[in-house]
Amino acid sequence: MYPISYTKVSSEDELLQVLELQKANLPSALSEVESGQEGFVTVVHSLALLRRMNDRCPHVLAKSGNNVVGYALSMHPDFSREIDILKPMFREIEKAVPSREPYLIMGQICIDKAYRKQGIFRGLYHKMLEYYQKEYQQIITEVDERNQRSLKAHYSIGFKELSRYQSSGRYWHLIVLK
Repeated sequence: MYPISYTKVSSEDELLQVLELQKANLPSALSEVESGQEGFVTVVHSLALLRRMNDRCPHVLAKSGNNVVGYALSMHPDFSREIDILKPMFREIEKAVPSREPYLIMGQICIDKAYRKQGIFRGLYHKMLEYYQKEYQQIITEVDERNQRSLKAHYSIGFKELSRYQSSGRYWHLIVLK
């Protein structure tokens, strides 16, 4: 294993690796027990959408050698109408965040199972803040209430709750890191 390095996405191959890691961590790829213990991702992105999002605000990667072992997707608010399941989140943001406060959405974070519990989650957010803190005052994301592992991880690094709401039969925590 190589040491972990953090970088912005710079190639199509990296985006394809993000999609493979995403696919392996969707609820449909995990048992109910595994998704409860390990967490899961909710949104399925297309390569075209990932590329457009990356062109606007490059995604942050954790790599071991040439292998993507973790990612934090950067989503500019310009993409608020692109993904149906996220539209309610943007409506909640409009209620909770003054329009003059620039923010960036962390569109999804995921760590390869073999690399968990090594500080990569924290490292991805640290790099995201480093890259974007001059332009954006806060990073906002939402977490499905069933994803307790993710909620605990986010709160442990300083995220604070903006609101809780229900959408599509799920309960969501809208959270912010300043």
